Amino acid sequence: GMEVATMMRVHHPNIVALREVYDAPKEFVMVLELCTGGELFDRIIQKGSYSENETRKLARIILESIAYLHSLGIAHRDLKPENILLKDDSEDSQIKITDFGLSKIFADDAAGEVLMKTACGTPGSVAPEVLRHERYDKHVDLWSTGVIVYILLCGFPPFYGDNDAQMFKKIKAGQYKFLSPYWDHISKRAKDFVEKLLKVSPHERMTAAEALEHPWIVLGA
Repeated sequence: GMEVATMMRVHHPNIVALREVYDAPKEFVMVLELCTGGELFDRIIQKGSYSENETRKLARIILESIAYLHSLGIAHRDLKPENILLKDDSEDSQIKITDFGLSKIFADDAAGEVLMKTACGTPGSVAPEVLRHERYDKHVDLWSTGVIVYILLCGFPPFYGDNDAQMFKKIKAGQYKFLSPYWDHISKRAKDFVEKLLKVSPHERMTAAEALEHPWIVLGA
């Protein structure tokens, strides 16, 4: 279907490649590039958190990958640490973004953006507009990037609650803090970067291209 045709167009060093597709009578087989390093999520748990420098490198790669997808008219829509794989076990392993199961084409007609209405995504990194059941598009990927960078820097997520309802309320309100002491040593620029991605209004959020030009990404801490 459309998903496979879309995936076959994707050629990027940091996106898991779809090598081949076999459509047999009783099954559908997709051959994906092998990644042996596990999930970024597990590496975060193991490490506790990443240094600002390491995080910045990962953020740049994630943003470049998203900018590439968006240029093809693809939104990932389910970006989270579990969907970022490590190519191998090395300390500075290449990262690979995976799982386009939920991605849809958002600019597939002359009328411009066809916005997506299906509510999907993971509770902790899902964007406010998804929870509000509004039409949403590629901006959700930038919100998710903000969540991932927050987690990398401190080791825990920005939005949490005793249950999903509580957490969703916080997400919709954009209610999070840079908690002390965990954030005390983190630069103003890094915090500014996170703040400009975790904007409740999708149109106030940086685009992937804008985020790549943010001082924290370009100049560092």
